[in-house]
Amino acid sequence: MTSQVDLYQQVILEHNKKPRNFGKLVSHTHAAEGFNPLCGDHLWVYLQIAKSPEGADVIQEAAFEGSGCAICKASASMMTMALKGQSPSTAKTLFSEFQSLLKGELNPDTEAHSLGKLKIFSGIWQYPARVKCAALAWHALNGALSNQQTVSTE
Repeated sequence: MTSQVDLYQQVILEHNKKPRNFGKLVSHTHAAEGFNPLCGDHLWVYLQIAKSPEGADVIQEAAFEGSGCAICKASASMMTMALKGQSPSTAKTLFSEFQSLLKGELNPDTEAHSLGKLKIFSGIWQYPARVKCAALAWHALNGALSNQQTVSTE
């Protein structure tokens, strides 16, 4: 096994075992439910968006709850970490870049991106059945930002 694959597995297992920002965010301003009918992954994503001192919208808090496979939970956990302190427009850029990464359209080693640690998911496109697992929380994020209450991977 390569060190990249080992790192990927280690990160997935760690975030699955101890997901960050797991639980309902009571003071949320935006939320959406995401469901993958093929595998049963089912998540809710919560955002608290407020004005910064400079007057710009900022994601103050991000959280998720629900059930899903290790990849689904790890993706949601890492997503919530990446969103805190970002503007909604930056969150939409991250959504687009992550979707391109999952489809194998973005090579994080050779192309500019804002994904940071999220690039660990770069090889997931090689496992088509797992792409929707990694994408579910992100579709729920996009739904929450678009005031869409429920989203599906289908």
